[in-house]
Amino acid sequence: MKLYLVQHAKAASKDIDPARSLTEEGLRNIQKVAAFIKSLNLSVDYLWYSGKKRAKQTAECLAEVITINKEHTARDGLAPNDAVMALKNEIILAQKDIMIVGHLPFLPKLASFLLTGRESSSTIAFRNAGIVCLDCFNDNQWHLDWIIIPEILV
Repeated sequence: MKLYLVQHAKAASKDIDPARSLTEEGLRNIQKVAAFIKSLNLSVDYLWYSGKKRAKQTAECLAEVITINKEHTARDGLAPNDAVMALKNEIILAQKDIMIVGHLPFLPKLASFLLTGRESSSTIAFRNAGIVCLDCFNDNQWHLDWIIIPEILV
């Protein structure tokens, strides 16, 4: 089972855009990452994103290059300060490949909780438009499979 955790691409500040849409740089970066992962032929059962515009725009860009077998939808429980325990349990029960587009500090807390059993542990530094791939094996033991960030792509 694979879990792809994606921090939304760079968004405008609230002062400039109260809806916090992606900036031109943010859109370029997520398109660069999408172009790179297209060749990986990623397939997920679920693509979930928070209800915030910047997460939806990021998810829409990724949805163009991955196969989504069941559901592509906004959902509750993925906001920046939401608790990770309920989602962690849902991920484990689903036993499916899932991509989640969300925010800081939620994504690092979820990744840390899966990898170390502690949500406060800062095990992974997330970046805007970056993807962290976790793999589950041996009865819900997780490990880091790979990370891609736009800064390393040409």
